Amino acid sequence: MTDINFLRASAEPDSRGADGAPAAPRADLRWDIIELLFFAYRDFVGDADHELEAFGFGRAHHRVLHFVHRYPGLKVADLLDVLRITKQSLGRVLKQLLDEGYIVQKTGNNDRRQRLLYATAKGEALVAKLAGLQTDRINRAMADLGPAGTETVRQFLRAMIDRNDPDKVLETIFSTGANPRG
Repeated sequence: MTDINFLRASAEPDSRGADGAPAAPRADLRWDIIELLFFAYRDFVGDADHELEAFGFGRAHHRVLHFVHRYPGLKVADLLDVLRITKQSLGRVLKQLLDEGYIVQKTGNNDRRQRLLYATAKGEALVAKLAGLQTDRINRAMADLGPAGTETVRQFLRAMIDRNDPDKVLETIFSTGANPRG
């Protein structure tokens, strides 16, 4: 295993200005927020990761199950856009979820080439368990914030998302501001 060296001088990438001279280090970097987001994400997904290990699943399985459950009839093409993974990566995960009965695939009514995805009762139960773990963590973190603080957190997270993303799921989230299934 590689040793990790925490020297500040080497923490900045070796970037060069237009003239080839080393660029001045940025003093405005938000290390506090960057690191808090890193550790918050690590622990947020860690709760689910631990549960998923028992099924031989990983984070990709979790993301696929989450979005298929939340957006029934999601097209495989749209899922690829949401997850930003290759067709090959999705194919492996999707095959396992289909084979083990967590998801079913149906052809589109208007376009037989479309593959529409739906969570089975087994898939919905697993999503509910994982979402419960994550909801518990969110509720603990927001317990003392109150409604105004909760709305601030929501606004911050929405502002962190690239609004130029043509993703259909994001369009739904931003247009309604609500949860499509609860």
